[in-house]
Amino acid sequence: MSAAEIQQQHQQQQQQGNVLFPPADASYYNPNANLEFQQFSYADKGSTQGSSASGYVAPQQQGGGIAAATAYPVASSYGQQAGYGYQHSGEVTWASIRDAFTTGGFADEPPLLEELGINFGHIRQKGMTVLNPLRQVDVHIMDDTDLAGPILFCLAFGGFLLLSGKIHFGYVYGVAMLGCASVYVILNLMSESGIDGYRTASVLGYCLLPMVLLSSVSTLLQLSGHVVGLILSSLSVLWCTYSASAMFTTVLSMNEQRLLVAYPVGLLYSAFALLAVF
Repeated sequence: MSAAEIQQQHQQQQQQGNVLFPPADASYYNPNANLEFQQFSYADKGSTQGSSASGYVAPQQQGGGIAAATAYPVASSYGQQAGYGYQHSGEVTWASIRDAFTTGGFADEPPLLEELGINFGHIRQKGMTVLNPLRQVDVHIMDDTDLAGPILFCLAFGGFLLLSGKIHFGYVYGVAMLGCASVYVILNLMSESGIDGYRTASVLGYCLLPMVLLSSVSTLLQLSGHVVGLILSSLSVLWCTYSASAMFTTVLSMNEQRLLVAYPVGLLYSAFALLAVF
C-alpha cells in the first residue's frame, strides 16, 4: 500500500468517526439538540400537580424528554392516608413540638410521660394526701407505685439545702436508702400480707414533703440554735410520721399496730430533720 493510499484511508476514517470519537458534525455534539430543562417546585401542603387520589405524583413527560417527577408519596397527605389524623407540613411549630411529647394523634396511645412512669395527676393526689393528714387515706392509693414523686421531693430537699449552703446530697441519698431498707424489713416482719420495696420507697418519699417545706424555710431563716427551728423541725417530723404511718397501716390493714409502725418511721424522718436544721 502506497503512502497516498494510506493518507486517503486515514482521511476517510476521520470523516466517518469511531466509537470513542464521533465525527464533529454529529447531532449529539450540538448542545441545543436534545436538552430540555424543566422547572418544578414542591407544592405547599401537598397540592402538587399530577397527584392522584392515592397520594402519589404521576410522572410527566414533555416532548419525549425525561419525566419531570417521579412517583413518590406526598408527605403532607401520608398521615391522613394512614388514618393518624394529623398533617405534617415539614415546619417546626408548637403543634409539632406538642406531638413529639404526647400521643401525636395516635389512637389508644398513652402520653409519653405516662409511659415513663411520670403521672402528675397521681403525684398531685398523693401530695395532697400528705399535706392533709386528717383526711382519710384511700386503700388503693398505693396501687400505682411510682417513684417520680419521691425522686422529685428528694431532689427538691437537697436543692433547698444547697441554697442554704449545705451540700448534703450524699447524706440524703444514704439516709433514704438505709431508711427504706430498714422500714421494708420491719413491715414485712410485722404484717401478714407483706409489702414490696417500691411501695415502701414510694410512701416514704411522698411523706418527705413536709421536710421539703422545712428545708425551704431554712433558706430564709437560721434554724440551728433557735427555738423556732426546734419547733418547726418537731412539727415536720410529726407530720411526716403521721402521714406515712397512716398510709402503711391503711394499705397493710395494720390499724392496731400504728404506733409500732410510727416509731421506726419517726426515727427516719428525724435524721432528715437533722440534715435540714444543722
